[in-house]
Amino acid sequence: MFAVCSVFVFAADGVAAVVEGTVRKVDRGAKTVAVEAADGGSHVFKLIERTTVHGADSTERAAKDSYRGLKEGNHVVVHYTVKGTEETAEEIDDVGKTVFRVTEGTLHKIDRDAKTMSVKTAKGTEETFQLTAAAARDSGRDIEKEAEKSTKVTVYYTEKGGQKIAHFFKKVI
Repeated sequence: MFAVCSVFVFAADGVAAVVEGTVRKVDRGAKTVAVEAADGGSHVFKLIERTTVHGADSTERAAKDSYRGLKEGNHVVVHYTVKGTEETAEEIDDVGKTVFRVTEGTLHKIDRDAKTMSVKTAKGTEETFQLTAAAARDSGRDIEKEAEKSTKVTVYYTEKGGQKIAHFFKKVI
């Protein structure tokens, strides 16, 4: 359906970053999840009490082969922080699940401070999204300000109360 790619924001200690990839291993005992990025890179993320997982099925959360609904093969976006060599997952979006909708189009406007963005679709309509804090902070950092209005993007979002909430967006290559 769409290519899996990785998006990195190079992170110094305590700085947030994001990666998109495939879950390769979930270790309940160590409370970690290993994710392989499309570029072949791999990450082992520490899961902590405040780590949230969006898109995971509640029935899978209790399954023996899953941890917080994460299973091998899941297509995920991980928002994380780095301290030393340890990568800690703050938020994981299971974007391969049907919980998330996907829209592609041309970025029209983004306001990270107001946590909003608008995208013009191929049909010519303009869709407006509220950005989660993680999406506003981490997503689309490779989009240059001067190229903003001509950049093709893919947006992963949910709907709540009639409002579209973008959890992650990336530049289409």
